[in-house]
Amino acid sequence: MGAHATDHDDSETDGPKVLSVSPRNPRVRTIQIHRPAPQDASFLAATAKGLGVTLRHFFKNVLRGKDHNYIETVEYPEKKVDYPERFRGLHRLMHRDDGAVRCVACMCCPTVCPAHCITIVPAQTDDKGIEKFPAVFEIDELRCVVCGLCVEACPCDAIRMDTGEHAKPVEERHDAVMTKDALLELGARSTAVQGGEGAAWRERK
Repeated sequence: MGAHATDHDDSETDGPKVLSVSPRNPRVRTIQIHRPAPQDASFLAATAKGLGVTLRHFFKNVLRGKDHNYIETVEYPEKKVDYPERFRGLHRLMHRDDGAVRCVACMCCPTVCPAHCITIVPAQTDDKGIEKFPAVFEIDELRCVVCGLCVEACPCDAIRMDTGEHAKPVEERHDAVMTKDALLELGARSTAVQGGEGAAWRERK
């Protein structure tokens, strides 16, 4: 009875068709697989269709000329697009009033970075108010995915991505790594309060 039910179900659908059922074990069946048509199995029709779209746009651009409104290509670098205010450019390290880096090597930014492009080597300092500072602070701009999580995770406004500059093209892989000195050259003095306003910030409002 189970075999007859299976034959009935398969005949009503577009799936595999049951040809026979073993009399010894109803679970053992011989089925027929409906193979797709040759035109559906090959990618020739889809490839030809895609090339047709490409050629249509190509001849439209050639025949209408460069000055036509149909062309949306920006003649870079002669013409540049205005970036939005929240554009994420190269990283930079912010300074304190004395010119020292604001980073305290808390390791929040390399921990949250999904691309693992930030390398920090902490070191001890003689300042009692600031226990650590980054002896090494490097960012591999080729590995960076420009997510901005490092800026959001920093508790002391030490790193920003508001330079408005793209990563420079390089010929050697190591030239894409921005060192601490290069990041500080792009930085400026931060007006943020180191350590925040404290637990009683509501009372001062």
